Formats: sequence, structure tokens, C-alpha cells
Amino acid sequence: MGFNCGIVGLPNVGKSTLFNALTSTAAAQAANYPFCTIEPNVGRVAVPDARLDKLAVLGKSAKIIPTQLEFVDIAGLVRGASKGEGLGNQFLGNIREVDAVVQVLRCFDGEVTHVENSVDPIRDAETVETELMLSDMESLEKRYDAAVKRAKGGDKELKAQIDVMEPALKALRAGKPARTVIAALSAEQRPQFKQLQLLTGKPVLYVCNVDESAAATGNAYSKKVEAHAKAEGAVSVVISAAIEAEVAQLTDEAEKAEFLSSLGLSETGLTRVIRAGYALLDLITFFTVGPKEARAWTVRHGARAPEAAGVIHTDFERGFIRSETIAYDDFIAHNGEAGARDAGKLRSEGKDYVVQDGDVLHFRFNV
Repeated sequence: MGFNCGIVGLPNVGKSTLFNALTSTAAAQAANYPFCTIEPNVGRVAVPDARLDKLAVLGKSAKIIPTQLEFVDIAGLVRGASKGEGLGNQFLGNIREVDAVVQVLRCFDGEVTHVENSVDPIRDAETVETELMLSDMESLEKRYDAAVKRAKGGDKELKAQIDVMEPALKALRAGKPARTVIAALSAEQRPQFKQLQLLTGKPVLYVCNVDESAAATGNAYSKKVEAHAKAEGAVSVVISAAIEAEVAQLTDEAEKAEFLSSLGLSETGLTRVIRAGYALLDLITFFTVGPKEARAWTVRHGARAPEAAGVIHTDFERGFIRSETIAYDDFIAHNGEAGARDAGKLRSEGKDYVVQDGDVLHFRFNV
């Protein structure tokens, strides 16, 4: 289980350049004209995690397999997309299928043509948000009216759906994204909200694409985006797609580190995007370690042991018996599984155990 992020934004803000850099491919054509991305491109990248390398050494693992993150590069949006302008319906349909939205905002001056003929990341963010809200409102109003009519017969399930639709619709009519109502929903209502598949119901990460000189500190444009993100409870990350494209061409890790250091950077933009994405979707990583491989897996925060087992294979969840569990720090401190076991740090956990970030797990199951 990884997570799926749709890269969106206006044309020519650096979406495809960022996508190419993140996936180290040229699958998405990056060119200086609108709509160079016609179909959504999908790329998977390894999630960097220094813990995995240390576990592999102690476990004498032959292979190292990191967990993966999926990016979808979606065609640029323009004003009127909710009414079919540009690639309207196709664009909106592609966003509906991702777990989170990574909105790339142009935060650099230069000769690259901007669809609005000027650089203003807040205006661009609001343009995208407005089109998504208009689409959500049109879709939800139709479903709400139909549900109200059908609920007159006393259908409790429909009544429960209406109770989730109403606050979302009220927010949209007030010019607010649907996700602003999530905090007020009960634990039982949140899955129903997710089933509505609202475009503005998805968590958003703003990526400020700056020029190379501002990669380490940001600039006036990115500062405005940071304030905008904080005001709506979102997150922003500063990244230079141009730098990421250069880093993607370097295969030697020492060379990468030296190049980043020369620019005042300690890590790649990919790492920052992943860290922010994990926090955005409330995900954690657990590990399995053995002589064949050391492997990282992603699961939602709060997941219990059987659900984590199911990430590896559905049979593991179906026939779950117990999880032999060692905390990452204990695994390292006692030089691996044997040492942790001798020190009494290996625990046998049952179906109610909530998996913690960094846990090294071995599942026992019977099918």
C-alpha cells in the first residue's frame, strides 16, 4: 500500500518537469506551451528511508525493497474547466481518482509563457480551487436532491448520507472547499464523506516551484503561498523542479549530496514532498527483515496488525494469528532480531495491536 498523488496546476507551472524529475523519466513531455500533457502519466518512485538500509545490514538481507509512492501527472487546468473549457471534464475526472492533490504553483519569473500572462501563485491556487468547487457543487446538488426525494420513505442509510452531504454543500455554496467540514464529522461519517469523491474533499499539498537561487530559502512568492496554506490548514513545500531534474540525472549518491550541498540543500525536493505527503495522508512505515530481503511497507496511521498483514498479502490478514514485533530502535540497539529477542524486546501482538511507525514485524498466519 502506497499512496497516489495527482500533480495538478495551471499550464506551464512546472508540473511535467517536476513529474519527470520525481520519476527520473521523460515519460511526460515538458514543453513551453499549454496542454503538452494530454493523458495522465503515472510514475512510481521509491520512498527514501535511511532506516531500511540499517535494517538490511543487521538482517544480512540480500535485497533492499523500499515502499513506493505513485505520482499522476494530470493535464493543466484553465478557467472554465468545470464548464468543459480546455480539457475540463477529463482533467476533473482524473483528479477524482487520486488520494491527494499536489498543486504546483509557479513561484518564479522568467520567459516561460504563463497562461494568465503574469506570475501570481495565490491567484493560480484560487483559480484551480474555484473550478474544483464549482464541479463539486454541481455534482453534489444533483445527488443531494435525488437523495432527499428517496429518503422520504424512511431509508436510514440515505438519511445518514444526507447528513454528510448537507454540511459539504453548505461549505461549497459559501465558497469553501468541502474538506473544511471534515473536522466536524464523526468517525462514522468520515468514510461516507470519502465515498462522495469530492474533488475539494481531498487533502492538498502546495508545491512552490521556485528558480534555483531560491531553492534553499524560498522567495516572496513562496512566502505568500506558505501564509495561504497555513490559513486554510494546508501544507506547502518549496522545490525547484529545475534542480530536481539535474539531481535525477546523477546516479552517484556522494555526487548528489555534493551537488545539493553546493546549493545550500541537505535533501532533495522529492524527500520533502514525500515527508509532507505522508503527513498529509497520515501514513506510517513498517518493515519486514530477513536474509532474502529487507522491505518497507506503508499503512495508514492507526492501522491494526491484521490490516498491516493484509498490505503484504490478503491471506496474511484473513488467517492472521499474531505479529512478532520489534520496535525499530530496539532492533538497532540490540543488533538485530536475535539480540532483540534475547533482550526481551520481541513482543507477540494480537489482532488489536496498533502498528507503530518503524515497527519490524513478522506475521504468523494460518489459511
